[in-house]
Amino acid sequence: MIMIGFVVISCTNHRPIQVEVVSNLVQPGSGEPWLFTNPRGHVLFSWIERQDTLNFFKLAVWQDNAWTEPRVMASGTDWFVNWADYPIAISNGHDNYIAHFLKKSGEGIFEYDVSVITSPDGKTWSTPFTLHDDGKEAEHGFVSWIPYGENFFVSWLDGRNTVIDDTTSHADHDHHGEMSLRAAVLNTDGKKLDEWELDICTCDCCQTTSAITSNGPVVIYRDRSDEEVRDISIVRLIDKQWTKPKPVYQDNWEINGCPVNGPRCEAINNALAIAWFTMADNVPAVKVIFSADGGETFDEPIRIDDGDPNGRVDLVMLDENTALVSWMEGSQIRIVSVNKNGSKGKSIVVASSSQARASGFPQLTKTKDGAMMAWTDEESKSIKTALIKW
Repeated sequence: MIMIGFVVISCTNHRPIQVEVVSNLVQPGSGEPWLFTNPRGHVLFSWIERQDTLNFFKLAVWQDNAWTEPRVMASGTDWFVNWADYPIAISNGHDNYIAHFLKKSGEGIFEYDVSVITSPDGKTWSTPFTLHDDGKEAEHGFVSWIPYGENFFVSWLDGRNTVIDDTTSHADHDHHGEMSLRAAVLNTDGKKLDEWELDICTCDCCQTTSAITSNGPVVIYRDRSDEEVRDISIVRLIDKQWTKPKPVYQDNWEINGCPVNGPRCEAINNALAIAWFTMADNVPAVKVIFSADGGETFDEPIRIDDGDPNGRVDLVMLDENTALVSWMEGSQIRIVSVNKNGSKGKSIVVASSSQARASGFPQLTKTKDGAMMAWTDEESKSIKTALIKW
């Protein structure tokens, strides 16, 4: 059944779901959308808008059933703008905001830094500063942010070990050393309170994801073995010590290159859900896995795709037993609800996009009465947003 502005579908509990495309003030030529819901339930929407050679990092908030007038958080001509390594803006629910974008640090294609800005109100923003302090002209990015009490927890992929010396680096992913995974805690002013190296060898350019469980922070990412097996791993901060990297599930996907397809996760208390893409044995699949103990142990994974996915996943938890997952199946953006017992609903097409890199990664977040999605529309060359209600 189709209604004006709505597509009516059904979910696993047979309640109707409505997908409604909502208007926004995003201009053509925009991309790299990000959605985030803070602890108070406020939905943030950020993206990059390009005008001639100048990039604008913009922010809007979902308020009174509409997006607010966009505000410019930062702008520049020397940024690294990439379809898969998108900027992020979040808030901690106490009117404190933190965001990052990527800034070129050298002449190599993949020589760029993570530039961070903070705000006490989402309106005025600090002067940018660099997240990492290695000073190397190397790749730094694929960042995940999440509130950690009143502070902010951040993880990222760090290329400092790929630099051969002070003047020469393998800037096109022909690395001398390996990409590593790092994490830190920053206060609301951007001061670094702690920093750790979590894994010395990871996949080069798959997004990281993080959550705060009842036990503490967890980071999930695509790992890399000496045999080029690139499955999803987890590290956890337990009693002020980080656990060793451990596979979430052993797909045994051996691939001599980065698939540019990272996992996504969310936690409610100690319930943790993770979605990821794999192509082990040349069979593309999107899987979801649940944990009831903060990632110490996991149930069996549940395959949720429709047979021909290309990944680009996102996930939110509806409750401690159920997740809503989005992914791309060919050029279609689809969603499905899945329960930890293995039952799932019928997948729904939210929108048609494109398999091209320019279409980016669709984003999914919770709202007070459903969910919100954002994606780059290939036809209009702009970003669309939609409410998902049930």
